[in-house]
Amino acid sequence: MSDVLVRLYPAAYRAAYGQEIIDVHREMTADMPGPARLRAGADLAAHALRVRLGLDSASSAGRFFALAAPFALAAGAVASGLHLTRWYAGLVLSPAPIGVQLSATDGAWSLHMLCSLLVCVGAITALTGRWGPGVGMAVCGLLGTAVRGAAGAHMYNGATVPVVALLTVAVVLACPPDRRGDRRLSAAAGAMAAVGWFPVAVVNAGTYTGAFGVTTDYGAWPMLVLAFTGAVLALRAGSSGLREMGAMAVASPPLVAYSCAIVWGDPRPVLGALLLLSVVAALTAFFQAVRRRS
Repeated sequence: MSDVLVRLYPAAYRAAYGQEIIDVHREMTADMPGPARLRAGADLAAHALRVRLGLDSASSAGRFFALAAPFALAAGAVASGLHLTRWYAGLVLSPAPIGVQLSATDGAWSLHMLCSLLVCVGAITALTGRWGPGVGMAVCGLLGTAVRGAAGAHMYNGATVPVVALLTVAVVLACPPDRRGDRRLSAAAGAMAAVGWFPVAVVNAGTYTGAFGVTTDYGAWPMLVLAFTGAVLALRAGSSGLREMGAMAVASPPLVAYSCAIVWGDPRPVLGALLLLSVVAALTAFFQAVRRRS
């Protein structure tokens, strides 16, 4: 079995490490029961595919997605959380009794809320230390959102919803296993999610219009927080900022999609998000260059 799985590795990698992998795998699985042996084989196959795709922890792409994955989770949680809070605010502020409103809610909308809740709970669970179970819940919520969007049952038309959900799943799952759950990155992503979600949730609830100077016209605040977080990470690492801002760009589709949704497909949020990330990246690179020369 291990001989067959090792063939999934690239030829050069297989020539260098193939026999060692076979020996270790055989020794490790010798006394395992059938189900555990299958899981070990699946892990070996997944690692082989990661090496072939250049997504292992030793590659630059693997390190890039290790940086982007927590923020993709956080961005998905912010977008889903804002959908939930907008729904809840409408439920509470409506003059109709809550029981009547809930009884009139159709199944498609209930599924949308359930998927959004799964994404939020999963992201919180993953970013607070239980990466595996949390990612499992979040991915289930995102896949449910993608299926519902593809079926045309989503509140916003077009292919944006399933594409964004699947992109977010791909970014999260592309993180190499041995780089998942990094505490520093998880803490930064969690802080970004909280700061990106809370002020807009307050505005959406109607508690204080214009809180923190936030505008809900184009959903700009969460993108500003994401871009600022990338700049802070770059400054702390002493890098040019291109890698960090690239990771924020890869993580940003849920926030861009949310911005488009609340303005019914207006392209300005997408263009503004790209411009914002580019400007912050340029300013970060300029600041780092000035700091190195001084």
